Amino acid sequence: MVRKVYLDTCCIIYLLENVPEFSLLMHHYLEKNVEVILCVSPLVRLEALIKPLKEDNQKLVSDYNDFLAAQQWLSINDAIFEQATSLRTKYRLKTPDAIHLATAQYYGCDEFWTNDDRLNVSAGNMAVNIFKPVV
Repeated sequence: MVRKVYLDTCCIIYLLENVPEFSLLMHHYLEKNVEVILCVSPLVRLEALIKPLKEDNQKLVSDYNDFLAAQQWLSINDAIFEQATSLRTKYRLKTPDAIHLATAQYYGCDEFWTNDDRLNVSAGNMAVNIFKPVV
């Protein structure tokens, strides 16, 4: 069965930019998980493009847009904002984290790849910190 995976913004930044410690791990994790559908949302695009746009790095903006266009696009609707409000209230998540998680849940993603252990409680088994060493 093909798994549907929502990518937290940090994962995409690690893929497309040279981030010491994390970029190589992200590439290796993707190589080991080729049988997945990668999902993104407009919020991922917003967060990822801030730095390249501030720095007027058009090549990186283009790289982000190309990468995001090749993934499964999950739009954000009113039902997702309602779920995000509930998650934010119940688990004290930051607004962007609540919207990311609500989007992944709404579209039935199997996993939520991140580098944020704080999402473990609110996301249950869906959250996978792919950068945490396996013990």
